[in-house]
Amino acid sequence: MVGSVPVGGDAPISVQSMTNTPTSDAAATLEQIRQLEEAGADIVRVSCPDEASTAAFRVIARESRVPLVADIHFHYKRGIEAAEAGAACLRINPGNIGSADRVREVIQAARDHGCSMRIGVNAGSLEKELLEKYGEPCPEAMVESALNHARILQDHDFHAFKISVKASDPFLTVAAYQQLAEAIDCPLHLGVTEAGPLRSGTIKSAIGLGSMLWAGIGDTIRVSLAADPVEEVKVGFDILKSLGLRHRGVNIIACPSCARQGFNVIETVGILEERLAHVTTPMSLSIIGCVVNGPGEALYTDIGFTGGGAGSGMVYVNGRMAHKQHNDGMVDHIVELVEAKAAELDAARAVEAAPRIALR
Repeated sequence: MVGSVPVGGDAPISVQSMTNTPTSDAAATLEQIRQLEEAGADIVRVSCPDEASTAAFRVIARESRVPLVADIHFHYKRGIEAAEAGAACLRINPGNIGSADRVREVIQAARDHGCSMRIGVNAGSLEKELLEKYGEPCPEAMVESALNHARILQDHDFHAFKISVKASDPFLTVAAYQQLAEAIDCPLHLGVTEAGPLRSGTIKSAIGLGSMLWAGIGDTIRVSLAADPVEEVKVGFDILKSLGLRHRGVNIIACPSCARQGFNVIETVGILEERLAHVTTPMSLSIIGCVVNGPGEALYTDIGFTGGGAGSGMVYVNGRMAHKQHNDGMVDHIVELVEAKAAELDAARAVEAAPRIALR
């Protein structure tokens, strides 16, 4: 458990991100946490590099509505302070947290304050002795580091932990996680670390995380992008959505467009993606430029629009042809239909979830 969020077992794969504001600025950090929460983040990590940060973390943890992971590097005392300040989980890097005695003190603080822990192994910060043994960062070195530190937790009868073995190379990352999954039975936190800018980092993360998730490896994910952290959450959910593992928001199915299109597909899809970003209800929307594939796609989506001739197209609702719609008012009309369908689905789920009253 990371606070109220279960990780591992049959729990949904959780999506994480990390703040990039100065943690000592509690107001700015809380604002970013709220943005991440609105985007759907289940867990948020906050770096605690100094005493001013752990002092502010107490305020941040008290006000945050999502559980927080305190990111600890170099200074083990920051881990103790963060546990006392209300962290739901402590993330430590075995390569730079210090001696086994210091790790032991952090374990005790976590136990005393009900924190879980994450052993975070990175290819770029492996222990010196492992680099000397293996010559370079490799899956074997990363897994050995992770297992060595897991053993310390287990020897102290501490089992509320997960492990990550991240590298910026997706192939190295996948190989390390495959070996780790064979070696230990505990929740795994997935990520391709330092994946890069928004577009290339998204592709790299999708390849790495997608490969592992498709193989049944992983319990919680963080997409590491040199971009707004909110984008990390969006990409994370898109990866899970594409694999059918979690569904949040509108899944837009759209053609790349061609000379047959009856309207500007690319522009329309861009506008719809922005206008429907607030909808969190899982549902599908097809936007297809012509009648070659449009009707077929619309059969399997909640709402569909297929381009036609003379400046209008056909609207589909629940897989059935509903009515014609002129292109000029198409976007507003589709937004209205999606919002109405979302409200309908939400109401149905609320009824289904409500306690049943036994009929006497």
